[in-house]
Amino acid sequence: MIQPLLQRKLSPGEEEKHERMSRSRNRNRRRRSRQSGKRPAAIEPPKLVQSAPEFRHFLAYLSGQPWLALDTESDSLFRYTPRVCLIQVTVPDTTPDETWSGNPADVVDFLIDPLRVNDLTGLGGILGDDRSEVILHAAENDMLILQRDFGFKIRRLYDTQLGARILGRKGVGLANVLQEEFGVVSDKRMQRTNWGQRPLTSKQLTYAQIDTHYLPALRQRQISALKEDGRWEEAQDAFQMLETIRYREPEPRTVWHMKQIRAVDEKDLGVLQAVWEWRESASQQLDRPPFKVLGESVLVALAQRRPQTLASLESIPQLGGWQIERFGRELLAAVQKGELQDPPRRPSPVRKAEALRTAAGRRQFDQLRRWRTETATERGVDPDIVFSNDTLLRIAACQPASVDDLLEIPTVSPWKAQAYGQALLRVLESDRKR
Repeated sequence: MIQPLLQRKLSPGEEEKHERMSRSRNRNRRRRSRQSGKRPAAIEPPKLVQSAPEFRHFLAYLSGQPWLALDTESDSLFRYTPRVCLIQVTVPDTTPDETWSGNPADVVDFLIDPLRVNDLTGLGGILGDDRSEVILHAAENDMLILQRDFGFKIRRLYDTQLGARILGRKGVGLANVLQEEFGVVSDKRMQRTNWGQRPLTSKQLTYAQIDTHYLPALRQRQISALKEDGRWEEAQDAFQMLETIRYREPEPRTVWHMKQIRAVDEKDLGVLQAVWEWRESASQQLDRPPFKVLGESVLVALAQRRPQTLASLESIPQLGGWQIERFGRELLAAVQKGELQDPPRRPSPVRKAEALRTAAGRRQFDQLRRWRTETATERGVDPDIVFSNDTLLRIAACQPASVDDLLEIPTVSPWKAQAYGQALLRVLESDRKR
């Protein structure tokens, strides 16, 4: 009988091979550990902006610059209501009259601390002034949280992630791009660090600095490639559409947002509602994300098992001893409250998009998606770079008969209307003749 690999004795040759592989893995692990979290030698330390005088100096340096790279860090993993805890800005190390070299080293990196600098109005004025281009990577999230926290709106932007996607690149997360383009290893562990704590560690500062330091050079490389591929106008059009994004208050959180609610029987929904409401209240009081107070699986188990004593709470999976000690009596009270109340009313089903309410509309939407997939494959890009599903639904619902009609749809940009309009109209016309 052949022995399992972990039980049989390795031959001398296998032992030598296993030892070589182990040494190689250890060397790679040590190299990655040395590389991540370290500032490359060519990069000067960032300038920290932690006071009103330092912020005024920063604004003076920023004034008149042709571009700036921007990023933010928030504490969404550590607070019930997240906030922007750090703003990274990179600008050229030149006077406004000089031409930037394109060398990643010829920049100045600033880290602005909004937890210590109370008035950031001057930065908002620069971001909203189209004389300076604002470079971001995956711009949408940063744009929305800057609007949410400070009311800042960006008038002229360049999104290096979107630029990479229009070029048909894969693996367009910033860490992958930095390693591929510049050989820089970013410490991904810092993504989950607490940016609201002070003082920030040296690893946090390095990670934050690198997030914007290379964006200007990346933008310059992308522009050359976009022009060479004949996609520069498309990219500019896409960036202009991004500028129209506006922050909207999210819908109020309810128990129906739970991912695991489908696993809960109707008879247990009253208890689930009660323990869920308790978690929301406790999370707000503690200013912690709800999942760090109690996980969803714990809420479901409480609703299904309905414990009546502190001892019975110990049988709930993933409910720790410290949680029982701190919250136990409140949880038992919430369970008892839930047993006495009616189950919550289920929300009305989401109405289907107009285009999907008829068989003809569904058929037409499917034809538009097939056309989009073929077009995207031919161009070497992801399908949503051509059109999103939402836009295809709007096209199917509006039934445009001309390119001008297409332009009446808010999510159809001028470039896309001209580039794809006639092909789209032929798909629609072909369907009408069926």
